[in-house]
Amino acid sequence: ILILLFSLLLLFYILYKSEIYWSGEKRSYYFKFYIFSLVSIIFSILTFYINQKIKKYLIIIVISFFSSLYLFEYYLIYLQNKDKAKIEAKVPKKTKFKFYQELKKINDDIVVTISPRNYKYESSSIFSLSGISDAKTINCNESGYYSIYQSDRYGFNNPDKEWESKEIEYLLVGDSFTHGDCVNRPNDIGSNLRILSNKSVLNLGYGGNGPLKEFATLREYLNPNVQKVIWIYYEGNDLVNLSNELTDKILISYFDNPNFSQNLILKQDQINNLAIKEIKKEFNQEKQGISLKNKLKSFFKLYGVR
Repeated sequence: ILILLFSLLLLFYILYKSEIYWSGEKRSYYFKFYIFSLVSIIFSILTFYINQKIKKYLIIIVISFFSSLYLFEYYLIYLQNKDKAKIEAKVPKKTKFKFYQELKKINDDIVVTISPRNYKYESSSIFSLSGISDAKTINCNESGYYSIYQSDRYGFNNPDKEWESKEIEYLLVGDSFTHGDCVNRPNDIGSNLRILSNKSVLNLGYGGNGPLKEFATLREYLNPNVQKVIWIYYEGNDLVNLSNELTDKILISYFDNPNFSQNLILKQDQINNLAIKEIKKEFNQEKQGISLKNKLKSFFKLYGVR
């Protein structure tokens, strides 16, 4: 009875996540979970028609199997924490917000990048597609240093004078690769293209963007004097990002309505205020660390094993 109840609850939970929470957009992802829950339901019904001895053996097998999985999950968490401690002992690495906190004492105007994906559940009337404007911006660290850039008038990673060019030869859209994650100028794609072509280049890329955010960015910031648009597509996660973006009412409006615009060029102050609020929120979350609730959720969902 317990196995049957668990199987039915699992099926209802999968139905909720697949059909209500994700509106059917991730049905193919949840297909294997549908199969698992249905097999579990059939199995639990069959147990009502077998003798007591076999039933006991089946219960022992099921309990042993899941106990082994959770013991292995615990072992993986132990290994992960051990490795993390070893790395930190050899190469102490400041977190992004610790680094931000230190620089903030020297320069109160310094900020950090806040990806547009952070605004998915924002209750504001706008969906921001850029960062804080005209500010020294800490980006990320993958090579032993935190990359920093001076953002332009709309919060992108460009020298601001690029917007004054009479003719812009290349306009870039994309995600973190385009944005210039974890490298300083002139090692980002936009700067390299400026040097190689000796032409004006505008970079509208931002970390975490998918195709629909990139399309929306073009609709908001594309100048008539742009000669060529280069879309830098990343097959690693762009389609996953797109499936998430299609659930956002503001973003889908760009797809459904050719005349839709948020007029973000005129709302930079609002964009800056949203980003400042988000920085404070993330900073508080980091100080609190990973919550016990999220740790338990990860453990019970066998994150490491999967």
